[in-house]
Amino acid sequence: MNDRLRKLPTYPMEQLAGWKAQLAERGVPIFDFGTGDPREPTPAILRQAMFDGTHEVSQYPPTQGTKPLRQAVAGYLQRRFGVAVDADTEVMATLGSKECLFHLPLTFVQVPSDKDLVLYGEPAYPVYEIGALFAEAWTYPVPLGVHNGYALDPDALPEAVLKRASVVFLNYPHNPTGFCLPDSLFRRWVEVREEYGFVLVSDECYVDLHYDGPRPRSLLEFGKKGCLAVHSLSKRSGMTGYRSGFVAGDKDLIATYKRFRASMGTAPQEFVQAAATVAWTEPKHVEQRLAVFAAKRAVLLELCRQRGLRVHGSQAGLYLWVEVPEGTDGVAYAQRCREVGIVVAPGSFFGRGQERYIRLALVPTVDECKRAAAIWPK
Repeated sequence: MNDRLRKLPTYPMEQLAGWKAQLAERGVPIFDFGTGDPREPTPAILRQAMFDGTHEVSQYPPTQGTKPLRQAVAGYLQRRFGVAVDADTEVMATLGSKECLFHLPLTFVQVPSDKDLVLYGEPAYPVYEIGALFAEAWTYPVPLGVHNGYALDPDALPEAVLKRASVVFLNYPHNPTGFCLPDSLFRRWVEVREEYGFVLVSDECYVDLHYDGPRPRSLLEFGKKGCLAVHSLSKRSGMTGYRSGFVAGDKDLIATYKRFRASMGTAPQEFVQAAATVAWTEPKHVEQRLAVFAAKRAVLLELCRQRGLRVHGSQAGLYLWVEVPEGTDGVAYAQRCREVGIVVAPGSFFGRGQERYIRLALVPTVDECKRAAAIWPK
């Protein structure tokens, strides 16, 4: 086995699944705030579109995605961000965002070379590191925290690191904290990318889930050359099990990814793409889901206020990033929660230096959030 991969810890979501299984064996009610897989039904309009898209003869889906789906994505980017993309050359369907984020270091990092580095902020979605390690690249996690507002700033990095970077991942709204990146830093990253020539990737799968402040922006509003934006329908449209998203941006980067992607995987099934076409076109279901998430968030914010737990960021996305009380850490606090059937993710699951935090996913129903709040450890 590859020695670098051998050192990877158990994938955090698998650890959470194990904890849930232990609670199930005890026969206690489970309140799962761990894995970001909301309980609300997939909207009926999307399920119907999937059924209608199932044909008598099943055939392989096109690598780039169906044209109606790519056109729907182009329409979404124009309406939502005022960004014009060519549906034929600047958009590709993906199996959610995770698959694409994993593939990009494999596609764009040359090892060995003098540009063998994958850079990202930490705490982070674990796939940035995992994809880099599978590509035999080196990683450079940049510590994010209260000291820098969880904002990844290129001017705070050594020039030698920027020169060596091959792929840089931005993730705003940020998982796990829900912070958003200021426009000034989006602009600065585009400028720095132009200077140093890395591929700039923006993971934007939570961009339509926002509660406070200005609406989150897309990297593509600030530049397209050398830039890619990755989106997902999982939380936004209740399609976690469907595995559907897209990547859009620089046509040369899209063409390169398309060339190799057929060897690494396949596009979503055409009936899933039929549902995705509707999802990117019809905005009402997103507004309805956001209202439900906001109601859950309100319950949990009040819970944290009553328990004296400090919430950081969390202006957007599916999560609350919560600082645990003095004298404990995220792992110990998560254990206390599990004693009453509540599953939360320790901050250490998302990187080094995050031991004082837990992440709460807005997953249980509003009623379940209220019931969990009533038994939450003091």
